[in-house]
Amino acid sequence: MALTKSNMLPLGFKAPNFSLPNVVNGNFESLEVLKGHGGTLVVFMCNHCPYVIHLLDEFVSLAAEYKTKGINTIAISSNNVNTHPADSPDKMKKLALKKNFSFPYLYDQSQEIAKSYDATCTPDFFLFDQEINLVYRGCFDQSRPGNNTPITGNHLRNAIDSLLLGEPISKEQFPSMGCNIKWI
Repeated sequence: MALTKSNMLPLGFKAPNFSLPNVVNGNFESLEVLKGHGGTLVVFMCNHCPYVIHLLDEFVSLAAEYKTKGINTIAISSNNVNTHPADSPDKMKKLALKKNFSFPYLYDQSQEIAKSYDATCTPDFFLFDQEINLVYRGCFDQSRPGNNTPITGNHLRNAIDSLLLGEPISKEQFPSMGCNIKWI
């Protein structure tokens, strides 16, 4: 595992559209259809990364909570499944069903979508406003495997709450950190 920080795209970046297969139902789904009326959270994640596993339950809870408030979450895995079979679509489906994801889990086999978002690590969080302009990119919170900091999602929660209230989102944002995306 190579600890990698997110690239911190410029705020205001327009989310690239995509059409990717949903591993649960097999349908191709697009950002245009999946985006939320209050905003959209796109997260690049995978099954095997200890950084994702560390916060997964709290993340799943956060996504379900904010879905009721108009923020739709979209999870995308872009890892090379030849080198990391734990991230294959069938195993992604099992995880989504086991954890009862309230959001689609999409597979980016070509890795083109990860590249278009300049995603570098798992997890890598991107929060977009109603016009799909980037308003937050960074970490979930300061908790990491082994640092004994409680998992709260406070960095991401604060950004989402500000977006929903129409308040300015702090420009002081800290990179996400995790395993590097496993490139082909």
